[in-house]
Amino acid sequence: MENLHDGAQITKLFQEVMHLFRKRMSKVFEDIGMTAPQSMVCVILSKEKELKITELGTRLSLSNSTVSGIVDRLEKQGMVERKRSEKDKRVVYVSITPAFKEMHQKFHKWLEENIEQTMNKGTPEELAKIFVGLDALKKLLGNREE
Repeated sequence: MENLHDGAQITKLFQEVMHLFRKRMSKVFEDIGMTAPQSMVCVILSKEKELKITELGTRLSLSNSTVSGIVDRLEKQGMVERKRSEKDKRVVYVSITPAFKEMHQKFHKWLEENIEQTMNKGTPEELAKIFVGLDALKKLLGNREE
């Protein structure tokens, strides 16, 4: 990198790092039998607790029929469940199951261990640079939200 302040070079490097991270995560989800769209549905539901198919579709920018198919497959795997609203029986909510919560906890533990193993390959100097860089990036991104 000729100029460390060149936004285009930093952007390219960040995209490459994110690509490698997504590639590794895709492999993990593939190993547990989940596609990327299925994992995105579960991540959203983990945060929101329950949503309607239309709400999931809006968040994912996917059609209701596509989301419904994804939810069908997740339901067969025991990862999500559909529940009818008590107030309006026409409304159906989707939420994650205890089985997904357990798998999600195991996944987070695996992720932490995997990142730790990767970081253990670095020298103390490399790790210090990574920490400083990530801390600076976090601050810059945090300032953007304000």
